Amino acid sequence: MKLGKKKNEEVEEQEQSFTSEEELLGYLGIQGWRVPEGYIQIESYPLKPPFSYAWVFQDESEGGYLYIVDELAMNREERAAFNQLKNILEFQLKAPRPDETLEDSFKRQFPRILDENQATVTGINQVSLRKITYYLEKELIGYGKIDGLMCDPYIEDISCLGVNKPVFLYHRRYENMRTNIVYTNEEELDDFITRIVHRQGKHVSIAHPIVDLTLPGKHRLAVSFGKETTPAGTSFTIRKFREDPITIVDLITNETIDESIAAYLWLLMENKMSVMVVGPTGAGKTTALNAIACLVRPDFKMISVEEVSEINLPQENWVSTISRPGFGGLNEGEVSLYDLIKSAVRHRPALILVGEVRGEEAYVLFQALATGHGGMCTLHAEDVETVIKRLTQPPMNIPQGILPLMNCVIVVKQVKTPTFLGVDKKASSRKFVRISEIDNNGGIHDVFKWNASGDYFQANLGDSYLLNKIAKSLDVPYSVVMQEFERRKQILLKMVERGLRDFRSVHKALYSSINVEDTNNPPVKGV
Repeated sequence: MKLGKKKNEEVEEQEQSFTSEEELLGYLGIQGWRVPEGYIQIESYPLKPPFSYAWVFQDESEGGYLYIVDELAMNREERAAFNQLKNILEFQLKAPRPDETLEDSFKRQFPRILDENQATVTGINQVSLRKITYYLEKELIGYGKIDGLMCDPYIEDISCLGVNKPVFLYHRRYENMRTNIVYTNEEELDDFITRIVHRQGKHVSIAHPIVDLTLPGKHRLAVSFGKETTPAGTSFTIRKFREDPITIVDLITNETIDESIAAYLWLLMENKMSVMVVGPTGAGKTTALNAIACLVRPDFKMISVEEVSEINLPQENWVSTISRPGFGGLNEGEVSLYDLIKSAVRHRPALILVGEVRGEEAYVLFQALATGHGGMCTLHAEDVETVIKRLTQPPMNIPQGILPLMNCVIVVKQVKTPTFLGVDKKASSRKFVRISEIDNNGGIHDVFKWNASGDYFQANLGDSYLLNKIAKSLDVPYSVVMQEFERRKQILLKMVERGLRDFRSVHKALYSSINVEDTNNPPVKGV
């Protein structure tokens, strides 16, 4: 079995070949874990070098993937010093200052506490002390066993299904994978969840077993605590979000959309059209919403309304609002999405963004659209027809007559690419499979559709209701709007070529005259 490069304890690079599983396990430093027969090593990369690395293996027969977190193990002396220091720190560490993160607070206090307790590290060299510090940070301010997974930028989703079951994850390159991480003790798992939840100022117990909250970095944690709701014991799911949000350029680069779709959405956003992003769980609805919202003009005031904070925008003129449950399990003190949307309208925003509509808040959103506000939201649905049914039935109860206030519906899905398209295509990817306009009579007109067999987007803008509406509002011919549409396509293609992908660069480039290089076709005022 041939493995890639890895740093050893002296942080030197080396490359080795292994003739037995025992040699492999000894090299990885994994205790009690056995790599199944028939797996080959695919990739390795650092998580927190030189202490932890990720190793990806593939089953040669079935094609499934296995993810291994490799950490430098502590010896007996290091483990003893670690346990003593952990007990001392749990007693002596003070809460962070108002302007500090948990990590900054630990780094400020740890040297002083270590100096006061030098006896605990007698005989420990500097390399061992660094290793002990790594494990202390992981246990006290990190995420314990899954800390390495939280450091991996390629992981989107982490799922623990209970005690004595492997943790699963969703990887951006390899999709669903089993890991070598297992919680073998109920108390260990419950203590971990209690600590993480309490750290965020929330409460979890047998009496209140269901918790949904936002972790640092805007990651989302959903918990089912104990065996009251999950017979296998505590389970949790963490949905991870990138530090630098996906932008419209990323969507083009990843072939989620093409430049025509991006230019079309840019025109809609500038003209305060309302957009709904729909799809199944995990399709990337919130990611798409974030990327599209970055197309909004920087001077437009925006207010986002969510149950759990997920929307992340670069605009300064943006206010994020979060709903709040009632106190003591009662409705007293509750601030619902309904309340937040009603309040948002009074702040006169140009655009209201709702993380997800599920109930009566949808009616308030549509009333806001009727008064001239722009709106964006997500909704769980398979297609546009299902969207119409969900909106017009309880608990949303949107009257058929005001459905056209939601101008555009985007269907996002994770799709499988047919194998006959070639080996260079990804097995699965996220696509805007359908973009539909809703006219004044409630009719549905598809302006873009993804062709599965050819893996391309079919455009039908010749009779676009919304682009015609923009042309009429500006009192210009439809051909002028299409000319502007083509100009914006070229701007977007230049941004892709130059790698302008981080959201601040994208937002600056979209609205900077420096990037408008086609002087023969100047932009149409107001478009």
